[in-house]
Amino acid sequence: MKTIIQIIATLICSITMAQSNITGSVVDENLQPIPGAIISIYNSDKSSFIKASLSDDDGNFFIKNIAKGDYILTITSLGFQPFNSNVFKLSNVKDFGAIKLIPASEDLEEVVVTAEKPMVQVMADKTVFNIQNTINATGDSGFELLRKAPGVIIDNSDNVIVEGKTGVLVYIDDKPSILRGEDLTNYLKSIQSSDIEAIEIITQPSSKYDAEGNAGIINIKLKRDKSLGTNGTIASGLTYGEFARMNNSASFNNRGKKTNFYGTFSNRFGESLSFINLFRQQNNTTFDARTETILDNLNNNARFGFDWYASKKSTFGVIVSGNFSDNASYSDSRTPITPIGDTTPNQVLIAESDTENNVSNLYANFNYKLKGANNTALNIDVDFGKYARDRENLQPNQYFDGSESQVLSEVINFMVTPIDINLFTSKIDYEQDLFKGKLSIGGKFSKVVTDNTFDFYDRVNGQDILNMERTNDFQYDENINALYFNYSYKLKKWNLQFGLRMENTKSDGVLVSLQEDQNNRVKRSYTDWFPSGGITYQLNQKNAFALNYSRRIQRPNYASLNPFEYKIDELSFSKGNPFLQPQYTDNIKLSHTFNYRLTTSISYSFIKDYFAKITEAVGQNQNFLTTRNVANQKIINLGISYPTSFNKWWSIYVSANAYRSIFEATNPDFLPISQNTLSFYAQNTFKLPKGFRAEVSGWYSSPSIWGGTYQTKSLGSLNIAFQKKFMNDKITARLGFNDVFFTSPWRGDTQFGDLIINGDGGGDSRQIRFNLSYKLGSNDIKKARKRKTGLEDEKNRIGG
Repeated sequence: MKTIIQIIATLICSITMAQSNITGSVVDENLQPIPGAIISIYNSDKSSFIKASLSDDDGNFFIKNIAKGDYILTITSLGFQPFNSNVFKLSNVKDFGAIKLIPASEDLEEVVVTAEKPMVQVMADKTVFNIQNTINATGDSGFELLRKAPGVIIDNSDNVIVEGKTGVLVYIDDKPSILRGEDLTNYLKSIQSSDIEAIEIITQPSSKYDAEGNAGIINIKLKRDKSLGTNGTIASGLTYGEFARMNNSASFNNRGKKTNFYGTFSNRFGESLSFINLFRQQNNTTFDARTETILDNLNNNARFGFDWYASKKSTFGVIVSGNFSDNASYSDSRTPITPIGDTTPNQVLIAESDTENNVSNLYANFNYKLKGANNTALNIDVDFGKYARDRENLQPNQYFDGSESQVLSEVINFMVTPIDINLFTSKIDYEQDLFKGKLSIGGKFSKVVTDNTFDFYDRVNGQDILNMERTNDFQYDENINALYFNYSYKLKKWNLQFGLRMENTKSDGVLVSLQEDQNNRVKRSYTDWFPSGGITYQLNQKNAFALNYSRRIQRPNYASLNPFEYKIDELSFSKGNPFLQPQYTDNIKLSHTFNYRLTTSISYSFIKDYFAKITEAVGQNQNFLTTRNVANQKIINLGISYPTSFNKWWSIYVSANAYRSIFEATNPDFLPISQNTLSFYAQNTFKLPKGFRAEVSGWYSSPSIWGGTYQTKSLGSLNIAFQKKFMNDKITARLGFNDVFFTSPWRGDTQFGDLIINGDGGGDSRQIRFNLSYKLGSNDIKKARKRKTGLEDEKNRIGG
């Protein structure tokens, strides 16, 4: 309450102050830029901290809205001696020019840099979750870390939700992932927390970004050793839930004056457990399906890059990455079938499912960056990608009588479902100063070719017989061409930004069946315009306001378009919808930041042709899950985030989102539904004696809606972790306890037409985790170049 009163008092009584800006750049002794240096502003006697910033990838820094007065500027960067300016008078704009940092001498006994990034940074255009400053990430995978990111929810089907919306575009190290659905989830689970530097949540991307992703962008920033010379890190961890799992990683960086070679390798292997229970009512009969699955994973990831600094202004680079998975899953399912009104089943279906799944992803990026005069910049990217998956699934189904003493019938299915996807993209981005502002223009070409084979066999007397009615081949080609412009302009306390993106999409989906009369073709060509813009207003040093708008698109992923009927068991299956239309989202958001800490926002989103997850009845006893455009969605969201420190040894971060989802039916079988939901995340960090640290964190989500049809119950998790560093911080040991009270499994129910389903599910989320890492090499830090590439939303739309 005291904080709220302070905010109101500040809004009413604040006096407009004359404010100025501070600019400059940070370079080393060879005049090479030093990104990530910490720039701090203090008052003239250094008794009061004013503001801080980081130098960008080119070493530049710009600190705005500082009241006129006398100040001192300090710069710290690991591996360099601290820089302290003389007292200077700020009256308008203070340009320090290029500030040269002196390397820390090897004969210095100790160089202490006390500046530390906060766990959560709330910025004007994004929220940054710094993983290296949260020990509760012990043994987490990249996917598990998303649940801990502020404002992010993971639903019961592993969909990522931001501010009440699904359809998030996932980037890996500024490069959009090619994967989506089950394959994206499995890839994120193979990345370790020790490989991740930060997670960025961008809810209102500008026109420079692809329009794909109606809920915005989540960018997972991978760690890269940034030192001059050769440096590296090795780490290993053990996770134990129902089973034991191992994760290992190694990274290196070799940096010279003209070249930089870097790479990472990580793997994750072991078994995990999941379960799902679905109680279904259909045609006066109940089906009580209870399924338990053991997944045996082996995932390997590798990424290598090389940069050549041809001159101070031009850089050539290449990045090659690969992800290789060899997974097997084993499911056992038991489904009593009981007429409504009876107390004992008249049949019981016992089904098994053995799946072998091998995946390989190979991607290459070639890039060029040129920094010209008058703040001009040119970026060119060319990307190639190949995704291949081989999957075989054996499903024996046996129907027993009610006492399970006699086999009534048996059906054995065997499916072979390989997928091949080839991608090519090229993009160009150019920016320059224009009319005291910044103009950005660019274009992009992308081509995706997919081939999905579905061979369905009936196994009879040990022989596999091809089922011609269920065997298909689905081929899908897509070409997207885009042009954009974006312009930003600052006028005193106002900052304006607006842009427009045009995307032309041509797609051709062909379903080829062995039954000639079942051939299908869906061919489309459409052009969309995506405006975006924002206004920020810096009322004074402690209060800033922002108003942003964007229009975005969510195209169906390739698996959602694939009409194959993939059997879960004899009674349940899933299939894609080749006639699925894209969904469009209009977002508007108003936010306020107080004292660079407390951020509140209210947003409204309208989603047209929402991708609803529909379970429909087939015949007397079967059902299938598919995606259809049967509703529109409205979302009103209120968000609050607040990082603070109570004292030197206790800091806390709190993030909450309260939103109302309203689904309006566009199909008579869809029941209109609405729901108020509260999501909450909090983390306490304690600095204990003798260098120990502890964290207690937890997340909670009240009842919500999944897929527009399932009403789910509340769920959450409490996590505890400890950390200790040894050998001058070269060795780090972490011990974590995840989902202590086992409260993260989901529960929910749905109805579509006359079909009613009640379900629950989860996995072995209650775990003990131990991780050990070791840093080796020089401590003289020099930033390696960050790189955005052109393989945009296409990489995000491959489904499992």
